[in-house]
Amino acid sequence: MSGTNKRVTTKESVKHTEQSCRPIREVLNLVGDKWSILIVAILDGGTKRFSEIQHSIEGISQRMLTRTLRELERYGLLTRRVEPTVPPSVYYTLTPLGKTLLVPIKGLAEWARMNYPKIHEAQEKFDKKL
Repeated sequence: MSGTNKRVTTKESVKHTEQSCRPIREVLNLVGDKWSILIVAILDGGTKRFSEIQHSIEGISQRMLTRTLRELERYGLLTRRVEPTVPPSVYYTLTPLGKTLLVPIKGLAEWARMNYPKIHEAQEKFDKKL
């Protein structure tokens, strides 16, 4: 680092208040958890049954999957459809809003793939200092 502080500028000057930061914090809390991004990515392939989603994600419990799906539905990112079969068949589909989340998810995934070697190297360098 050069030791000088550089101010990050944006097109609009935003004052960071509770009110202005709340939407960002809420959305990042939703998509920043362990499972939400994986579920959205799985549903990019089209409508899936609950069991298909569960089998696609190693290590997720039924309770956690149910909870995460409900939260994604609550935020309008997916829809839930129940077919009256025995037992009931439950299907999940991304909404148009949910599909818009795929763009930043794919961008972040690409960034992670491209930069993981540098991140791993930085971790090793840091850990050697301890």
